[in-house]
Amino acid sequence: MTPQDLPFSPAAERNKGPILAALQAWLPRHASVLEIASGTGQHAAHFAGARPDWTWQPTDRLSADLAGIRARCADLPNVRPALALDLLAGPWPAGLGPFQAVYCANLLHISPWETTPALMRGAAGHLVPDGLLVLYGPFFIENLPTAPGNEAFDADLRSRDPAWGLRWLGQVAREARQAGFVARANLEMPANNRVLVFQCSSERPTP
Repeated sequence: MTPQDLPFSPAAERNKGPILAALQAWLPRHASVLEIASGTGQHAAHFAGARPDWTWQPTDRLSADLAGIRARCADLPNVRPALALDLLAGPWPAGLGPFQAVYCANLLHISPWETTPALMRGAAGHLVPDGLLVLYGPFFIENLPTAPGNEAFDADLRSRDPAWGLRWLGQVAREARQAGFVARANLEMPANNRVLVFQCSSERPTP
């Protein structure tokens, strides 16, 4: 697969820089990171290329995307071969992890709500003590006005699939707490997006 043949996301290209800055502020050195829904692999390639001390494990639900991710990251020794992982298909592979961080961008609003608790439970079971779950994307926030662009985006998503749509931050945080996470950061990002950082608590339940 030539570089010209690789799948490409303009949004991933625009947001990779700001997200990397947020990750570098929170992730430790020599972190092992599990990425959920890697898509085109642009984030995996950019983050791992910028931080050779991080070990990156990309995944995606769609097997058709795995070859593109592997091809894009082929020259990066700190990126493991992309794996198939469907959050709603049952327990995550037992041999996966543990990781210092689980990272997921732009998934919760283009998947059924059941994906959110499944992500929380799976991440809790594959993180080291005090490990981090980092989420990126647009959210509705209780008691705050919603940007017109996010309102329109939500309406467009729901017109394509009624199970899709922007998630309320409070509901996402509640699912995280139930999986044993503590909220650590809610960072404003460009284009009305957020980076949410949750940390495993010492009293997390067994998934």
